[in-house]
Amino acid sequence: MRYLFCTYFPVFMVCILISGTINAQHIYENIIQINGVVMTADSLRAVPNVTILVKNQNRGVESGNMGVFSIVCYKGDTLQFTEIGFRSKEFVVSKDLKGQYFSLIQLMVQDTFYLPETIIRPLPSKGQFDYAFSHWRIPDDKYEIARKNTDVLMLRALAYTLPRDGREAQAINQSQQWHDAVYYGQMKPMNILNPLAWAEFYEAWKRGDFRKQNLPIGTSNY
Repeated sequence: MRYLFCTYFPVFMVCILISGTINAQHIYENIIQINGVVMTADSLRAVPNVTILVKNQNRGVESGNMGVFSIVCYKGDTLQFTEIGFRSKEFVVSKDLKGQYFSLIQLMVQDTFYLPETIIRPLPSKGQFDYAFSHWRIPDDKYEIARKNTDVLMLRALAYTLPRDGREAQAINQSQQWHDAVYYGQMKPMNILNPLAWAEFYEAWKRGDFRKQNLPIGTSNY
């Protein structure tokens, strides 16, 4: 048994090496580099910034300012050419190409976009224009929306309305437990006899904190 192993093992290893070499050579022969230029079909002008993708491979390149591009793929792959204002084109790399380099001139046809009709009419009179100019509300842009969202009063209102997270809830619960532990076994003090509480109430009353506000129907201050 040991004699047979020593005899056939080198032959087996040689076969594996030969198979790997043939497979690697076959993969190398299928790789091809395509160098080309993208041009318009009517005037043969260079088309810059064309996206060249290998179909179903999620990789590709972009043509330069003169429409020149270079991409590496496998023989048999399909190249997709897309650009705004032009019809998309596909080029199938033939499996029968010889060598590892290929030159390509891809022509693209301009596409026409039909937009919906827009009619702009002036206001009937100068008075209506002045009223519209004074009272029309223009939607806020992204900068204005971001500025309002980061306003101090807005952040304070959000802090009061948003639910507390676990850390804040735990801190409030522990603070309440500490407060209850101070008066454990005795009556808690009543602020009705506290002069500081009465002074705070008087200041709030002068500020008008207890005035009736305009609330929606069905709601009340009480």
